[in-house]
Parts: sequence; C-alpha cells; structure tokens
Amino acid sequence: MVEESQLVAKRHIAVLAFPFATHAAPLLGLVQRLSKAIPDAKFSFFSTAQSNRSIFRNKGDDDDENENDNIIKPFDVEDGLPEDWVFSHARPNEPVQAFLKIVPGNFRKAMEVAVAETGRRFTCLMSDAFFWFAGEMAMELQVPWVPLWTAGPLALLVHVESDIIRQKIINDKRSSTDFLPGMSGIRPVDMPESILRDFESPFSIMLYKMGLMLSQASAVATNSFEELDPVAVNVLKSKLNNYLNVGPFAITSEQPPPNDPHNCLEWLDKQSPASVVYISFGSVIQPPPQELATLAETLETTGYPFLWSFRGNPDEKLPKGFIERIGEKGKIVPWAPQLQILGHESVGVFLTHCGWNSVLESVIGGVPLICRPFFGDQPLNMRIVDAVWETGVGVDGGMLTKDETIKALELILCSEKGKKMREKLKAQKELAFNAVKSGGSSDENFETLVEVVSRTSTS
Repeated sequence: MVEESQLVAKRHIAVLAFPFATHAAPLLGLVQRLSKAIPDAKFSFFSTAQSNRSIFRNKGDDDDENENDNIIKPFDVEDGLPEDWVFSHARPNEPVQAFLKIVPGNFRKAMEVAVAETGRRFTCLMSDAFFWFAGEMAMELQVPWVPLWTAGPLALLVHVESDIIRQKIINDKRSSTDFLPGMSGIRPVDMPESILRDFESPFSIMLYKMGLMLSQASAVATNSFEELDPVAVNVLKSKLNNYLNVGPFAITSEQPPPNDPHNCLEWLDKQSPASVVYISFGSVIQPPPQELATLAETLETTGYPFLWSFRGNPDEKLPKGFIERIGEKGKIVPWAPQLQILGHESVGVFLTHCGWNSVLESVIGGVPLICRPFFGDQPLNMRIVDAVWETGVGVDGGMLTKDETIKALELILCSEKGKKMREKLKAQKELAFNAVKSGGSSDENFETLVEVVSRTSTS
C-alpha cells in the first residue's frame, strides 16, 4: 500500500464503467475527448475484462500515446461470475445481477491497484450514472463526482422524479404525467418498468438510488444536445448541478476508421433514393420468432428493398426459403456500420428498438423511425418520436403485425406525412450540428465539464 504522503498531487481521474450493452464505449469516448483537453491528467478506466477487451484497441509498444503522460489505462474489475459460467438464453440478465452483487467492492480493489501503480491519488471520479454509489465514493475521497447519463433528457427526468410519479400515478390514480413540466403527451404506459411496475429488482433499486443521488454530483454529462428537448433540459438544470448536454457523441467523439466488411454501403449505392428499409434492433435483443416471421412476410409482400442487421443465424430464425425468395431485393448481415448507413441517401426508414443511440443517429442521418421498443427507456423514446417530435411511428400494442407494419412503411415512404417527418428531422439535424460547433451549446457545456473534471477537490 502506498502511503498517503508519498502520492503525487497530479490530476488522476477514476472512470467507473457499466460493462453491459452500449454503456462503456460512450463513456470511453467522452474520456478520450477529456484526455485531449486536460493533457496533464491520467485516466484509469475500470470495467470488466470482457468489456475492456471489446472497447480498447490494441496499441503497439511504439504508440506515441504510451510515451507521454496523457494516457487512458484500462483496469479490469471482477465480474462476479463463476469461472465455469456459461451464458444461457434462459437467464440473459444473470451477468448483470452477478455484477451488481459485488459492486462497489470490486471497483475499490481495482482503484487501489491504480493508485499504487501510478503513485497518484484520485482527483476526480467519473462513472456511468447508474452507479449511485460512485457519489458516496467521491464524497469519501473529497473529489468531484461526474456521472454520464447515456440516454435522453426525458428518461433522466423520469428517474429524478420517480417518487412524485409513483405518488401521483399509483396512489392518486392519475392517468397522465402532465403534472410534471416536460412530460406533456407522456403516458404511464410509456414509463420504464422500474418506475411503476418492477420496484424490487437489483436494477430497479439501482436506478431509484441513482435518481436520489444525482443531485449530489458536481456535474451530470449526457449524450444529447439542449435544443432537442429544451423543456426537460431546463427542468433538469433546476434540479442538478451543472447538467451538461455534451453530445451527440456520434458527431463529437472520434469515430473509428470506416469499417464495412459486408459491403452494405456498396449495396446501398445501387438503390433508389429514400427507398430502403434499414432494420436493426440493437446489440441486446431481437423480437420473438413470431414477430421475426411476420416482419419477413411483410418485407416479402411489400417488395421494399431492405438492409437488415441481424443478430443470430437468419437461416434458423427466418421463414424457410425467405432468403432465397427475396434475392437481391434484400441484404441480411451480422453487423452494419449504422451511422454511415443512416447517412446514405437511399435509406428511407429505420425500423428500430428505439434505443437512445439509434434515435440520435436517426436525427443525424435524417431518417424517420418505425419503433418497436422492448424495455427500459425505449417505450419512452418511442412516445417522444411518435407523439412529441412526430419524426416516426410507434408500433401499436408493442408488437409487429403485418398490417400495422405495412401501414407504417407506406406512411413514411410514400405519403406527405413521411415528407414532413424528414423535414422535421432535417431541422433537428441542423440543431445538432450547430450545438457541437465552436460556441454551440454542447461545445460550451464541454468546456464547463473540462473545468469540473480538472478540479482537484470538491471545494
């Protein structure tokens, strides 16, 4: 153990990542931006070994970044799983549950290693916003706590206001959320399951504690821009210290080199403008077999060209003979460069699970959405897209049916309403790019974030 008196008083930022879904990568992207703005700082990035392997690129010994003082070094934390553990589709949440049982102890152990290795005490603690306990750790260390919320402003506001929402809707039997500013048009059914239904799961408890603790943060960073939802943003600014929209990350963070191993963009080049249905349900879940079959039948019936980023084996999960019958009309790939695809002129509609990253990328690409949400903030995002922004269509009943999907495709691809959606998205896209320009709201918020992270104490 390094004695306190031996530690060097230089900036050293601990970064605690949530190692599941698409949480760790945006946090690393933000840290990479900060590392360039604070060149005398060291960043120690804590996540599971599997997560770190997936988001850190291998660097050679001669890499310049290893030669100077401005580095981001990954440290592995325990994942809580037995050594002989094997993933089961019957228990998909098991890794998350195992991980949450051993936090924050696994982080504390790895942080001690980082302090001993660098000879620097921590001067700031960044984390995924889920980690409410990071606020307590920062208080113990007497350093700033800066959480990152990777979803949208309204979803954050819901968690910050969870007590009053539960009181009004569960106890007072209110059927809408119009008692809160920024919630116009939002229904109880649109709420994340942790707010009104699933109170006792470890994940729901974590989110509830997060909502209570965020007011103690020195700053709260988010992957959004102020002009996208100004009412919710202003409410959050009144409740949180330095609520800072510093996105969209898809245009503020350094993007990896173009990677299109399945020649998606070449295939899109051969299609007519605004004609292609792009389909992706994210990296976590797919619709159940019956919905996949229904979607395949719909695509075959309508004849619209489509590009489908498909998880799993399509030969096993799609109707027999479907792939042969659609021929060159469709392209099914295991992975696709989504941001580049949504920016291609031939893409006319995006069928999605409505995760926040996908919503923002549809704004940047100017492509209307058909939303089939599954869990978390996805139903809320769907409602915003459909009823508030009017830049897409939600799936009635929460499941894909042939009639509803055909109706949604025709509305977006063939009607005047679809044209109006694209016009609204064009305006949102312009706001997004203006926000990240020099002097824009996200640019100025990032400068404030740099100031907070650069502090060496909470005073």
